[in-house]
Amino acid sequence: MSTCSLSRRGAEAPASPIRSLAGVAREAARRGITVHSLNIGQPDIATPEAMTQAYRDYHDVVLAYAPSDGFPELRHAIAEWYTSSGSISRPVEGDDVVVTTGGSEALLFAIAAVTDPGDEILVCEPYYTNYAGYAHLLSAEVSPVTLSAHDGFRVHPDKIAEAITGRTRALVLPTPGNPTGTVISADDLARIAAICVQHDIFFICDEVYREFVYDAPPGTRAASLLDQAVADEHAIIIDSVSKRYSACGARMGWLVTRNSEVREAALRFGQARLSPATVDQYATLAALGVPEQWFHEVIAEYQARRNLLVGGLRSIGLDVTMPEGAFYLAIPLPVDDAEAFCAWLVGEFDLDGETVCLAPLSGFYRTEGLGKNEVRMTYVLKQEVLSRCVEILDAALKAWKNR
Repeated sequence: MSTCSLSRRGAEAPASPIRSLAGVAREAARRGITVHSLNIGQPDIATPEAMTQAYRDYHDVVLAYAPSDGFPELRHAIAEWYTSSGSISRPVEGDDVVVTTGGSEALLFAIAAVTDPGDEILVCEPYYTNYAGYAHLLSAEVSPVTLSAHDGFRVHPDKIAEAITGRTRALVLPTPGNPTGTVISADDLARIAAICVQHDIFFICDEVYREFVYDAPPGTRAASLLDQAVADEHAIIIDSVSKRYSACGARMGWLVTRNSEVREAALRFGQARLSPATVDQYATLAALGVPEQWFHEVIAEYQARRNLLVGGLRSIGLDVTMPEGAFYLAIPLPVDDAEAFCAWLVGEFDLDGETVCLAPLSGFYRTEGLGKNEVRMTYVLKQEVLSRCVEILDAALKAWKNR
């Protein structure tokens, strides 16, 4: 028997609550059950034709390395895209951009650039679980600010200020939010940026869902941070093609900052992994040219899906806050243990051969005991499927209560 053992880092790595039931769902599908996956943000919207055509058009004889920070033409196109998007007036330069292997690597590089082992990152819980996953990988600590469903999971700047300690190195915050769909107002964004500057910590803002804003003005986009000269040394934007272009498999993202030291650190991390994918960069370059009308249609569809799902869940007696953006709902269920319910729902229950996979929300919290009866649901499936999911969930909740 081997005497080798895992590192503490490896042994204690947190599992993803988003994918925790994937094996159970596969087993249900093997038995012939149709599993509707509302646990993961995988859109069914078609990837833009311009992007898929770029893959077909690649004919280089050698599939070669790209520069470690991405092709210059892509970095400049991303910079121009920010500058021309209407979010900011001060131009972003190509040298402010580092192309990464998905938004996840941008997040990893950003946290790695600004923390040492034992330092803290501040998050607002419930939070996107990879914030904690990458903090663990880097031996950083996660310190939570708890949000409440009672006020729509609003992020309160004063609570962020109160939570900052001498060990805090960065605030990691998405807008629109995952898993809550919360959109931070322009005024609150400015206040949060000022708090970060005052306490000399970095503001790592996750803008992966920036297009998907339904009930809030465009000024709430986090890229407006790049318009505040006072935040130049503190603001880091991370972004991705995954949700924006329904291209989760492309694994293309980027980090944007005017802080040259952060950018240089990210470049050195990029050199260690050699280069982002070559062909996917050409596809991303093509995607950046997709007409604005494509987004208008996609956003209208997501908004219709949101309205349908929220209305359906309310009709079966659930307390649901209408999210302003992204495509997630964080909701309480009338159960004591959402994790047990979700496992039973996908593993043992079906309604005429169909069931639903949800993500238990307790894994999106740092504070022990929170989210015990809550789940995250996505509205990335067609409207008729979402209606069916509400029917299945209603029947499942009744069966769970009477089991």
